[in-house]
Amino acid sequence: MSLAESTPLPEEDSWPPAKPAHVIVVGNEKGGSGKSTTAMHIIVSLLRDGYEVGTLDLDARQGTLTRYINNRRRSAAAGEPLPLPRHQFLQPSELPTRAEAEAEDRDRFDQLYAEMRVLCDFVVIDTPGANTYLGRLAHSHADTLVTPMNDSFLDLDMLATVDATGRNVEKLSVYSEMVFEQRKARMQRDRSSIDWVVVRNRLSNLNARNKQDIADVMNALTRRVGFRMAPGISERVIYRELFPRGLTMLDLLEAGESASMSHVAARQEVRALVEALALPERQPKQQRRAAE
Repeated sequence: MSLAESTPLPEEDSWPPAKPAHVIVVGNEKGGSGKSTTAMHIIVSLLRDGYEVGTLDLDARQGTLTRYINNRRRSAAAGEPLPLPRHQFLQPSELPTRAEAEAEDRDRFDQLYAEMRVLCDFVVIDTPGANTYLGRLAHSHADTLVTPMNDSFLDLDMLATVDATGRNVEKLSVYSEMVFEQRKARMQRDRSSIDWVVVRNRLSNLNARNKQDIADVMNALTRRVGFRMAPGISERVIYRELFPRGLTMLDLLEAGESASMSHVAARQEVRALVEALALPERQPKQQRRAAE
């Protein structure tokens, strides 16, 4: 059995959203970039704005988002007033041949994806930190692709190879090429585009030369690869401390717990990130229900 405590999807007589869900895929084939933390803060921001949010964890090896949401569910059961997403964990197929496994993975993914798109305002998919069939499939269904990366040349290598000076792009990475291929697949399937947003996490507060060099390369890549840049989250202990309770900075301050200036700054980071994604405006489910 998987580690997921999946939330059952509602029956057909549940409220219908006005439009199919907007799909946000959080992807990066390098670990340690704050992918699941970024995903969880986007999820909670949308939940606290009154939206119905579906979440899908494809990371069978780590399952960090699933553990985060399970922790959150336990805190809610203990009495904390926490909005919860409709969560599903998709374990990869164990069929013996690659063709059989990929066919089963596609069928199960398509079923969950179709249900969530109908029943939710937004769907957030956390992908593995590796090149997998399910990860590529999810990328091809993204309306918004969010790629967190640490502000270092080591993480920049996930997007492109730069020369010894650290200023000139020599070639694109396998991840950038994969995104390009999934953009083509999306266009061929339904004539839609993918808005790719690269989020720079753990930015230094110092105006160091290394920081400026990375910014210069990133600006060159935005034109060559076709992504936007957005501010991410800093390196703060509070993000790790909230994980066991399944909380985010937005929950902490909504609950009225004492907050330091660092906590307030962290909340502003999250809000700035979500605003930079420029997600489509929708009428949240609570407003729709009130109007019925």
